[in-house]
Amino acid sequence: MASFEIDTIVQSLSEIRKEWRASQKRSREPGGREFPSRDALAEVMDALKGALFPMRLGPTDLRHESEDFYVGHTLDTALHTLLAQARLEIRYQHRHQAITETEVEQRAVETITGLANSLPHIRSMLDSDVLAAYRGDPAAQTVDEVLLCYPGVLAMIYHRIAHELYTRDLPLLARIAAEMAHSQTGIDIHPGATIGPSFFIDHGTGVVIGETAVIGERVRIYQAVTLGAKSFPTDNEGSLQKGLPRHPIVEDDVVIYAGATILGRVTLGKGCVIGGNVWLTEDVPAGCVVTQARSQDTPRTNCASSSGI
Repeated sequence: MASFEIDTIVQSLSEIRKEWRASQKRSREPGGREFPSRDALAEVMDALKGALFPMRLGPTDLRHESEDFYVGHTLDTALHTLLAQARLEIRYQHRHQAITETEVEQRAVETITGLANSLPHIRSMLDSDVLAAYRGDPAAQTVDEVLLCYPGVLAMIYHRIAHELYTRDLPLLARIAAEMAHSQTGIDIHPGATIGPSFFIDHGTGVVIGETAVIGERVRIYQAVTLGAKSFPTDNEGSLQKGLPRHPIVEDDVVIYAGATILGRVTLGKGCVIGGNVWLTEDVPAGCVVTQARSQDTPRTNCASSSGI
């Protein structure tokens, strides 16, 4: 029968934790959890999905006559759970500063109240995304199929909630929510990305959208598209500078086909079309079509037409 040196392992792990906390300048305070819980946030996100689309993403036995009761009860539970997670993140943000519990509570309540009040707007934006997917995909039979089956729509449900958390200064909770969508769909959208209505990600696997990307209305992108950063400027000490605008701006009615990579703070003008596997690091004027040029090192650009490829 195996015999494990549990006490020795526990002691070694304890020493490693102490070294890590010391290197991060963290004091070991008595009490409970210091960070938000992924499990708690997963429950919140599932509940919010159900509250936003109760008859499609809610419980299987829900009846129409009980819809409002379910939404109210679900929101009350989810928002109070989220409030507790917001308190944890706010305390964590100010762990090296003096902040009172009264200030923590005030900020948490204001933030989650703001998120709660934004839910009708989030639902309206998601309705536009669902319709964009239905209208943009000839294989889609119904809007219900789109909502229930399309990974791009699921990613946008998570993103529109995560973006609200991000803009309300809860970036850790926002990033946890975004990574839940990433793990489920293969679509990686940073919660800081600003995305307009009627956004459609077709197929979706491998899509990457960076933190400072700005996407307009009625934009359609396909699998393996990257809206990324071209370079990462550093400060005098060689550390990466955080938060600088470094991702593309995509204006209204742009289509980006599979495998395209657009890097840096470039602008894709209104109505332009970017072909599959194109590599772009420069602005594209409105109405242009950019495709791969055969046997050439640079993409071929046609600005006379804004039609598809």
